[in-house]
Amino acid sequence: MIWWPVGASLFASNVGSGHFIGLAGSGAASGIAVTAYEWNGMFIVLLLAWIFLPIYISSGVTTMPEYLKRRFGGKRIQIYIAVLYLFIYIFTKISVDMYAGAVFIQQALHWDLYVAVILLLAITALYTVAGGLAAVIYTDALQTVIMLVGALILMVFCFIQVDGWEGLQDKYFKAIPTVRDTNTSCGLPRQDAFHLFRDPVTSDLPWPGVLVGMTVPSIWYWCTDQVIVQRSLSARNMLHAKGGSLFASYMKVLPFFMMVLPGMISRILYPEEVACADPEICTQVCGNALGCSDIAYPMLVMKLLPVGLRGLMMSVMIAALMSSLTSIFNSSSTIFTIDLWRYFHPRASEWELMIVGRVFVLVLVVISVLWIPLVQASQGGQLFIYIQSISSYLQPPIAIVFMAGCFWKRTNEKGAFWGLVLGMLSGCIRMVLDFVYTAPQCHEEDTRPAVLKYIHYLYYSVILSVFTLIVVVVVSLATEPPTKENISRLTWYTRFDKPVQSALEIKTVDNDRDSASPDRQQLSTMEDSHKPDSKVKSAILCICGLERKNERNSQEPPKPEPNTCSLDEDPCKKHIVNANLIICMCTAVFLWAYFA
Repeated sequence: MIWWPVGASLFASNVGSGHFIGLAGSGAASGIAVTAYEWNGMFIVLLLAWIFLPIYISSGVTTMPEYLKRRFGGKRIQIYIAVLYLFIYIFTKISVDMYAGAVFIQQALHWDLYVAVILLLAITALYTVAGGLAAVIYTDALQTVIMLVGALILMVFCFIQVDGWEGLQDKYFKAIPTVRDTNTSCGLPRQDAFHLFRDPVTSDLPWPGVLVGMTVPSIWYWCTDQVIVQRSLSARNMLHAKGGSLFASYMKVLPFFMMVLPGMISRILYPEEVACADPEICTQVCGNALGCSDIAYPMLVMKLLPVGLRGLMMSVMIAALMSSLTSIFNSSSTIFTIDLWRYFHPRASEWELMIVGRVFVLVLVVISVLWIPLVQASQGGQLFIYIQSISSYLQPPIAIVFMAGCFWKRTNEKGAFWGLVLGMLSGCIRMVLDFVYTAPQCHEEDTRPAVLKYIHYLYYSVILSVFTLIVVVVVSLATEPPTKENISRLTWYTRFDKPVQSALEIKTVDNDRDSASPDRQQLSTMEDSHKPDSKVKSAILCICGLERKNERNSQEPPKPEPNTCSLDEDPCKKHIVNANLIICMCTAVFLWAYFA
C-alpha cells in the first residue's frame, strides 16, 4: 500500500454521486458558498493524519466504536455509537447516493426513479460481493482518475459556453426563468452568489456558522468516521498516511471547479428547468414541486456533451456512486459484525460473520430506499443542504465525545455516555422538527417554530456542540476518574506509553492455557482437517473471498489482524510532508481569503 491510493480513496469516498449532484445543485441555487464545505475539509483531513491517526494507531483499534470501548471501558458506549453510525449512514450516505445516482439515470434514460435505484444496486453488487477493504481502495483510486478526467472535460465545455469566468459572473444574475411570480423573489439568483462569507442573520449560509458550525461535523466526518479512518489505518506507516491526507486535501480544491461552477453555468444555460420557480413546471421537469436544482449536473451532461463524452460521464457518475456505496457497505458491515453481532454472539464463526454482514447490507439498502422520498422532499429539494443539515443535528455529539476522549484525560465513561445521549436527543428533536415543519418556499410565509425560523442549522450545530461539551465536562468531574488502562496509549498525551495489560486479561490467558490440553488440540485439528465442505458452500466461500482453513477450534471468533501501520517516521521524509502541510494550508487560506 502506497500513499496515493489512500489519498485517492479518501477523495473518492467523499466525492460520491450525491456529492456531484448536491454540489452542482446547490451551486445553481445559491452560488459558491457551498464550496466552504469543501475548503473547510482541506484543513480537517490534515487533522486526521497529524493529530487523530497517531492516537488510533497507538491504541491498535479496528473500528471507531472499538476505540471508544477501550478509551472509556464498558460496552454501552461501543454499542450505542455503533448504532448511531449505522443510522447516520442511512440518513446521510446510502439513501443520498442512491437518490443522486438515480436522478442522473432518470434524466439520461427517462426511467422511473426506483427502477434506476434497483439498477444501481445491482451494478454495485456485481463487484462488491467479493471485495474487501484493499479491493475497495484500489478500485477507488482507479475510479478517481475516471471522475477527474470526465468532470474536468465537462468543466471546459461549460466555460466555453459562457465565455469564461467573466461571462459566468455577468450572466449568472440574468439567469431568471420566464414563468415566475414577480411579487416574490422566486426564481431570482442570490445577489451574494459569489461570496463565501454571507450575512450572519439573513443569509442561507451565515459566515459564523460557516467558520464554526460546519467544522465540528467536518471533524466527525474526516477524523472519526469509519468509512474515512479505516483507509488511513490501512497505510503502511505514518508517512504514507500523511501523504494520503495531503493528496486528498489538495484534491479538495477541485470540486469548486468541477461541480459548483458547472452547476452555476447550468442555471445560465437552462434557467427554465434548473431554476424553475413554479411548482407545476418543476413537477413536470423533474417530478419535485419544491425545485429542480438537483438536475443541474445531469442537464449539462445530457444536453451539452456530444454522444461519446456522455458515455464517459455516465461512467463517471456510476464510478462515483460505486466508490461511495462500496465504502459505506464495507464499513457498515464491519461495524455491525465486529461491534454488535460479536457482542451477542462472541463465538461466531468466520462463516457466520460473513453471512450476517451480507444480510445486514441488504437490510441497510431496503431501509435506505424507503428513506429516499424524505430526502427528495427535504430542504426545498436541495440535496447538499439536506446532507449538511442532518449532519449538523447528528454528528456534533459524537465528534465532541471523540475529541474529549482524545485530548482530555479526565473524560470518563459516564461523562461520554451522557454527553452522547443528551446531545443526540437534542439533535434528533431538531431533526424531527425539520421534517414536520418543512422550509417554506419563496412565495410562502414562514410559520415554523422559532427554533427553526431564527436558528440556522449551522448555529444549532454550535449550540449542540457546546451543550454536549458541558455535559461531558460536568458529569466527568462529578464522577470517578478513568483508570490508567483506559488512558494509556489512548490519548494524545499518552500515545507513546507502554501497553498496559489488565488483571482480567492476564487471568483469561492463564485459564485458556490450563483448559487447552494437547489431546483436545490434536483431536480438534484432526476433526477440522477431515471435515469436507459441500460444493455449494465451497463456491460461496470462494465468491465471497473466504477460504476454508484448518483451525484449532472453528467455534472461536476470528481475531482481527493486528494494525500494521507504524508511528515511526523517516526524519528526511517527515520534513518533506511537513513542508507540504504548510503549503497546502497556505493554499486553503488563500482560497478562503480570495472568495470571502
